[in-house]
Formats: sequence, structure tokens, C-alpha cells
Amino acid sequence: MYPKSDADRRNTMPEKTAQKEPGKKPVPSKKPKPQQEVVVQIPLSELHPFPDHPFQVREDASMQETAESVKEYGVLVPALARPREDGGYELIAGHRRKHACELAGLATMPVIVRDIDRDAATIIMVDSNLQRENILPSERAKAYKMKMEAIKRQGARTDLTSPKISAKFRSDDEVGQDAGVSGDTIRNYIALTQLVPELQQMVDEKKIALSPAYQLAALTPKEQGLLLETIDSEQATPSLSQAQRMKKLSQSGELNEDTMLSIMMEQKKPEKNDITLSGEKLRKYFPRSYTPFQIENTIFKLLDAWQKKRQRDQSR
Repeated sequence: MYPKSDADRRNTMPEKTAQKEPGKKPVPSKKPKPQQEVVVQIPLSELHPFPDHPFQVREDASMQETAESVKEYGVLVPALARPREDGGYELIAGHRRKHACELAGLATMPVIVRDIDRDAATIIMVDSNLQRENILPSERAKAYKMKMEAIKRQGARTDLTSPKISAKFRSDDEVGQDAGVSGDTIRNYIALTQLVPELQQMVDEKKIALSPAYQLAALTPKEQGLLLETIDSEQATPSLSQAQRMKKLSQSGELNEDTMLSIMMEQKKPEKNDITLSGEKLRKYFPRSYTPFQIENTIFKLLDAWQKKRQRDQSR
């Protein structure tokens, strides 16, 4: 039994009866009753994952902490699901909570069942998961695409009064507005879904940065396969400039093994490793009589001594 909320207590209190005027019948209230959603305990075996769910359920430290919390306190926030045509329920939000229940050895979990269509469920599923930390670029890309397509199927927005504004306000712009980013950012992420799985994994592992990945997504699957072979042979990934040239050559039909190899064989500009130390910050550590040369010489002597100490400590 869940403790009654103030609203529940108010709902169970007897309403005051209106004073009837002599000879008049009481007028029934036209105010619709609010629809209340009920939390029910549903067996885990009846809860099925959302089709093409873009977010992974990872076996990490965070999951272990969640499982321990569920084991001790139960599931504090109910999951959300909708009825399935084939029986059981389709999880909309709560995939990690369900797995935590499995790890904790529970047989059921609290769920709110909402009878909504697939598009509405998709939008809720994406929005509820985008609040999580450590979302991979490939997960975000697929989620944005799923939400954009659901919004398109739902039809044009009705909250925009100007037809000109409504025509220009695309579904990817709406996804961006909800996520707090620009429509261009959404379009760039969605482009990542055009990458072959191997390149998507390299983006997730930060072997390829996002900016060049957006450009590489314009390459055909065959060209991307060729790129993977070139990356393996050269042991290097393309920079933004290299990716932009590959995209341009692909669009003109000139990207082949030779042109790709020539681009990838170019030596990238080395990253600067210069460190600048402010004289004002260093001056407080040295006598006023010390010259810049004496300060620099002392710093390197101290660094040499520190390095020798580290080597001694490591050899123990």
C-alpha cells in the first residue's frame, strides 16, 4: 500500500452538500474529473524493452549502485509502460530500473501503465533518457532521429500561429528546441546514423572526433569501408580538414583508394605542447635578487630532483 498523498486524502473526504433552494433541483457539475494514473506491481517477465531502444543498459558501477539501492529501498520512481498488442507491456521509461530489479532478485516492479500510441511513447522515451549522463554519440544520434521521425508522423505543430514560421520550423528544429541545442546540432548528430557500425564505434571511443565524423557520414558505405582499411594501414584517423576534402571528393565522384590514401598520408600538424609560466606567479617563490636565468635554472634543478625521487619510489 502506498501512503496517501494530500491529493488522495482530499479525494476521499466527503464533499460538502450544497444547500438546496426550495423547489429547485441541484445542478450537476460540468467539470470533468481528473484522470488518475495508478501505480501497479507488474512481473518483470511481462515487461518488454522498447523496440529499437537506442540507449544501452550498461553493467557498470552505476548499475551496481542502483541495484543495491533497489535491493534495500525498492524502486522509488515507478517505470512507465504501455500495453502490448501481443500481451504484456512495453517499457517506455525504466529499462535500467528493470535490470536493477533483476540484479536485486526482485520479481516485480512498480509501473504506471499509460495507453498511448507508439509516436507519443517514442518522444517520452527519448526525453526521459536524454537526461542521463555519459550518453554515447551513437545513442544520442539514434535517439534524436527516432524522436524527429515520431514528430513528423504526428503532423505539423499547432502552437505556431504564423504559417510562415510554421513552414520554416522543421521537426529537427523542434527536437533541438526541446534538447536546448540548435537544429544544426540535431542534424549533425542524426548524420552519424549514416556511418557504418565500425566508424560509429570509433566515434563513441573518441578515436574520431565529432566534427570530422559529421563530414565522413556523407561518404557512401563503400567509401567508408575503404576509409576503415586506410585507417588501419596508416594507423591514423582523419582530421576535420581531411574529412572535409574526402566529402568534397565523394560528392564529385573522385574519391577512390588513391585520393583517400594521399589525403591520409599527409602529416598532421603536431599539437602544441608549449607551457607558459607567468613571471609574476613565479616571482613570489624566489628572492627578489634572482634573475630570470637563476629562476629557470632553479626550477629545472627542482624538477630533476623530483624525477629522481619518483624513480626511486617506483623501484621499491
